[in-house]
Amino acid sequence: MSPPAAPAPGVRWLDSHCHLQDTYLPDGMVAGEAIREAAAAGVGGLVCVGTDLDTSRQAILVAQAIGASPGSGLRAWATAGVHPHEAVHGAGEVDTLLTWAAQAAPGVVVAVGECGLDYHYDHSPRPVQRQVFAEQVAVARHHDLAVVVHTRQAWDDTLDILRSEGAGQRTVVHCFSGGPDEARRCLDLGAFLSFSGIVTFKSAGEVRQAAVLCPPDRLLVETDAPFLAPVPHRGKP
Repeated sequence: MSPPAAPAPGVRWLDSHCHLQDTYLPDGMVAGEAIREAAAAGVGGLVCVGTDLDTSRQAILVAQAIGASPGSGLRAWATAGVHPHEAVHGAGEVDTLLTWAAQAAPGVVVAVGECGLDYHYDHSPRPVQRQVFAEQVAVARHHDLAVVVHTRQAWDDTLDILRSEGAGQRTVVHCFSGGPDEARRCLDLGAFLSFSGIVTFKSAGEVRQAAVLCPPDRLLVETDAPFLAPVPHRGKP
């Protein structure tokens, strides 16, 4: 593997969404290796994102470990939540996990998620997805946390739930994959838009249009590592 290009002087990046848990790392890779590469490439902080109770616990422990290591060269935070694919298992324990984290790892968990709706795969029934998503938005408000949203082919229902549950300015639409119209609707709600490597894909013209119209102070970047590497690294961790 060739060394990463040196970052521009003074430039530090925040990776708003990545997965450094053992569950997600490619065979043979350890979190420490990925963290060292990130720091060398100019990443100053990252948010390790959970997708179910197990990976949420892992995310908290990973972020704690990075924070406890003075040689890591970056800061780290975590999220806890249930992905729509896993909604059939419920999200009743998310509140309990957040309560534990607030005592065991204060300041580490910054958001609930990733949670939301995925009508592309429908791994969980849509009514269940909607119920579990709404429950998690309510939990985020109760704990005064942000919400990290996964939405795919479900814009109307996603925005309706965010609006009805009172989410807005502390909402991050992860891996934004809509076009200008969807971007405007999210921005009107007060949300932040987070763009992944998809913005570099040849077929993602509308995503690029959305990125152009997004105000800089509402725009985030993410790797979604180890997924969605940008061109010319597409398909690699």
